Amino acid sequence: MKRLLEIPWDKRALFLERPNRFLGICQDPKTNEELKVHVRDPGRLRELLFKGNEVLLKRSQNQKRKTKWDLVAARSMGKWVLVNSGYHSAIASLIFNNQEISPVGQVVSLKREVKVGKSRLDFLLFLEKGEKIYIEVKGCTLQKNGKALFPDAPTQRGRRHLLELADVLENGFRSAVVFLIFCPQAECFDANGQTDPSFYETFYQVIEKGVEVYPVCLEYKGSFVWYKKGIGLCMD
Repeated sequence: MKRLLEIPWDKRALFLERPNRFLGICQDPKTNEELKVHVRDPGRLRELLFKGNEVLLKRSQNQKRKTKWDLVAARSMGKWVLVNSGYHSAIASLIFNNQEISPVGQVVSLKREVKVGKSRLDFLLFLEKGEKIYIEVKGCTLQKNGKALFPDAPTQRGRRHLLELADVLENGFRSAVVFLIFCPQAECFDANGQTDPSFYETFYQVIEKGVEVYPVCLEYKGSFVWYKKGIGLCMD
């Protein structure tokens, strides 16, 4: 494994409920105090954010905010799963800039948040010999029977990004979607057709057109994100 990014945490807590997409209510097990927590992940996370599950919190630097804490990770199968999409860009850039683990080859430079069509894709990478590749990064926290699955909730935005990547390809550039998989036990990746049939169909359509797919298995351990390996698509 290769160490990528340090993400410190300040408190262990028990998850109680999620009143809305961005707000979680947790409990300090030592004082029983209820804590309002910012949830920065658009997924449902039902397998992670359920009553009584252990979570890791980081104190917000902005103490004027209503939520004084940020959710960092949740316990699953004896391991911690990162559930904060605010770190995805930094993690991805560290992977791209490390020639040993970059899935797309040696990166000379990169740009973030590049406008393409009606969307903004996460990265434009400049490779050797002047080659360019447009990248969209997705975080994946759902695992079933050794399969990492995305999405865990219907996502029109995610489907639109796939179509934008296909358009980039038709304009003569490489394009790819990189899945940051925070399920260290995952053995392969698949689009979640049960949850979002439209995303599933579009995912395999753009692959046939030539959009590249790179599922990357990561682990959050000891306050660090670790790169484990790249994994393939599930074949069954």
